[in-house]
Amino acid sequence: MQNKFIVIEGIEGSGKTNACKQVEKSLKLFGINNSVLIREPGSTKIGEKIRKIVKEKNIDEKITKKTELLLMYAARTQLIETVIKPELKKGSWIISDRFDMSSIAYQGAGSRININLINNLKKFLVEPLYPDLILYLDIDPIIGLKRIKKNRKYLDRIEQKKISFFIRARKKYLELINLNPTAIKINANQKISIVNELVHKTVKKWLKKVKK
Repeated sequence: MQNKFIVIEGIEGSGKTNACKQVEKSLKLFGINNSVLIREPGSTKIGEKIRKIVKEKNIDEKITKKTELLLMYAARTQLIETVIKPELKKGSWIISDRFDMSSIAYQGAGSRININLINNLKKFLVEPLYPDLILYLDIDPIIGLKRIKKNRKYLDRIEQKKISFFIRARKKYLELINLNPTAIKINANQKISIVNELVHKTVKKWLKKVKK
């Protein structure tokens, strides 16, 4: 089967990292062993340095909203040019923890940056690269943040944002998902074992569809 680009999206605490691993396991069950797991921001030396800057809560200098947006796209561009495109060209399957939709939800709706500005960055830096499948893990922000606080000793700068930020981000995610034919919503409010099973069944059904 021809290689694909799969993206997992969702707000904090939705279980994206776990879902990425489940997608990889599901692909292997269908004989697809050439998958590459990546995360945003990150998965390149430059991207990981940007990730630390964006997430560091004790940073001496405040990061402005537009600076955060540009840092995200800097990391994304580096990832696209040095990992995603080369790996797809080699025939690898890409499984990404976040991609471009997250900037529209987080920096756009969450931080209230003009969506047109973000779309212009997307057109210039990302398109015509589009995911073949987007799995959106939908979770109540309150539940998501409770999960994080339960499993973390401390919250990073993004996780410390007000609940209203994540409510706006989730609302935008849902709007985007409803308009995107490659996106599938999964209820992530449930136990991880149940979510994993839903992810597996969704990937299985999707693979049978694209295989035709």
